[in-house]
Amino acid sequence: MKYDFAIIGGGSAGLSLAAAAAQFGEKVVLFEKAEMGGDCLNSGCIPSKSLIAAAKAAEAQRSSDKFGIAAIEPKVSYAAVMDYVGGVIKTIAPHDSQERFEKLGVKVVRAPARFTGPRRLEAAGNSYQARKSVIATGSRAAIPPIPGLQDVAYFTNETIFKNHVLPKHLIVIGGGPIGLEMAQAHRRLGSDVTVLEAFQPLAKDDPELTTIVLAALRLEGIGIHAQASITSIVQTKAVIKVTLKNGDVISGSHLLVAAGRLPNIESLNLEAAGVTYTARGVTVDSKLRTSNKNIYAAGDVAGGLQFTHVAGYHAGLIIRHAMFRLPIKNRTDIIPWVTYTDPELAQVGLSESGARQRYGDQFKVLRWTFKDNDRAQTESKTAGLVKIIIRKNGTILGASIVGAGAGELIAPWVLAVTQGLKISAIANLVLPYPTMGEAGKRAAVSNYSSLAQSPWLRRVLGILKLLG
Repeated sequence: MKYDFAIIGGGSAGLSLAAAAAQFGEKVVLFEKAEMGGDCLNSGCIPSKSLIAAAKAAEAQRSSDKFGIAAIEPKVSYAAVMDYVGGVIKTIAPHDSQERFEKLGVKVVRAPARFTGPRRLEAAGNSYQARKSVIATGSRAAIPPIPGLQDVAYFTNETIFKNHVLPKHLIVIGGGPIGLEMAQAHRRLGSDVTVLEAFQPLAKDDPELTTIVLAALRLEGIGIHAQASITSIVQTKAVIKVTLKNGDVISGSHLLVAAGRLPNIESLNLEAAGVTYTARGVTVDSKLRTSNKNIYAAGDVAGGLQFTHVAGYHAGLIIRHAMFRLPIKNRTDIIPWVTYTDPELAQVGLSESGARQRYGDQFKVLRWTFKDNDRAQTESKTAGLVKIIIRKNGTILGASIVGAGAGELIAPWVLAVTQGLKISAIANLVLPYPTMGEAGKRAAVSNYSSLAQSPWLRRVLGILKLLG
């Protein structure tokens, strides 16, 4: 069976590729051994954000007294919340379904695929030949080698959304975005929560902003232990005990492991296809090609930033290059990311530390706090900061935002970094009042605040006055 494209993996990258290629008339076969939609739909973005939304609704009842509305402790049915999460998945699932893609003309094979040669694959006993192949098998939760963990019942992102019993005390191993998002959601739904992070929580983000997030989480009663080295884990009938190197013992009812991701490459027989890989994933060049130039890799398995929007971005690049022979370059410097805690944390481009490494002291930092934003005051959402990094010539290098709606507020800064805009482009925007977006504009305008004290500019004004 000969195809133009063989795509392994029915997640975000694979489905985007399959749909685009089929609509252009290419003959496409798509292999998926598990659920269509992949991690994002079934155990990642969609269920986690649905759970976060439910938790936010519960917290709104607890914190309404600041508006003059009597606060109450919400009555939470965790099982009903999880039913809601499942309902959202079912609503979106038809868009990613086998039936939809077969109607688009894609041959969908619900079985694992493996390479048997540079252009050949095998699945469910059948052989397939493809002009181009794409590896889009995603990633899974990494399980750290902690003594005793293998003998303990624990959740990962792949299983926690199937749980319908509220954890009395949830212990989370991992203080990254997934761990902290799930920690806050469960705390707001009624669980006690302790987070154990081997290094620093949210270590990839700007510490000036992560301090605000972590303070908010601790204020809600979440225990967060940084640089927590775990020596052992044991489980009795109803208690899981985690012992730390410093001698502390954390006891809980449930355990969530959110300590990083591993690429799904073991069963692909990549050696037969001449595809090079490492523990981080498939090795690709700037065009997302593997060592076999007829095979591409996209999404998490390509070993870079692991976000759904990156998978979609990769899919678009591969279509342009593999089908239309257009020049492309996989740019990681324009990729934004968001941690969906409350307050949210968003980043694009260079952070302050990244700019210092690249440019020394030849850059400038602009800031504007949410407490100085009128809309934030009306909403009582003043815990936040916009932080912009620019070059001395005004070119925008990066933006970091912490606060309510940061994931939405980062959008104009993504455009600015992608297009190489200067700070004047944002400063000259006319934005509706009052909006949170004004915080970004005010940060941009602050770049020119020193001009009022410029002796040179004052002399120019003096001359202009003499001219009438």
